[in-house]
Amino acid sequence: MDKNILIIEDEEDIRDILSHYLKKEGFSVIEAENGIHGIDIVKSKNIDLIILDLMLPDITGYEVCKKVSLNYKIPIIMLTAKNDIVDKIIGLEFGADDYITKPFDIREVIARIKVCIRRIESLKEKHEDVIKLSDNVKILESSREVFKGDNLIKLKPKEYNLLLILAKNKRTVLSRDVLLEKVWGYDFEGDSRTVDVHIQRLRKKLDSDKKKSIIETVFGIGYKML
Repeated sequence: MDKNILIIEDEEDIRDILSHYLKKEGFSVIEAENGIHGIDIVKSKNIDLIILDLMLPDITGYEVCKKVSLNYKIPIIMLTAKNDIVDKIIGLEFGADDYITKPFDIREVIARIKVCIRRIESLKEKHEDVIKLSDNVKILESSREVFKGDNLIKLKPKEYNLLLILAKNKRTVLSRDVLLEKVWGYDFEGDSRTVDVHIQRLRKKLDSDKKKSIIETVFGIGYKML
């Protein structure tokens, strides 16, 4: 699933079990044996989800949860041997998204992780104003980011603006002159070949092998997004 999961757990056996099965599911796993180490990892790496033990040797899982939640929007699944409803409520109030009690069934842990990631991504997409261009290409308009699958595609400003104009006018043929005006402005001194060059770059970055391009050429006129 190409997601980075951080396990903050002082018991090595539990870390090993979680890490083994998460890697089998396709996740990338990073481990921390205490709370301070875990917080340092969050500061230095891109973490998609945290599995957090409540009882740690240096600071509590509650403290870790609070510190992380104040500065990052990372889903947290609390892991603990305690089964007190008060502990669960406190964990959720400090920012945890879910709560699993030891001993656990690894299948349940995996299932809850997947559900949590799907829920967070769904909420993120709604918030980010997602424009889907194909099954695996999308624009996050509010952050001016373009993704192909889970990979962030780096576009130059003009490439992004051209793509956005086409995306917002799906199935509408836009002439080269119109695209020049909308993306480069009235005072641009270049010619229509500038549009062609930028379309070629977008296709190279966004199209998938053996599949039809997401940008169609309309002979003699211009381009349209399918």
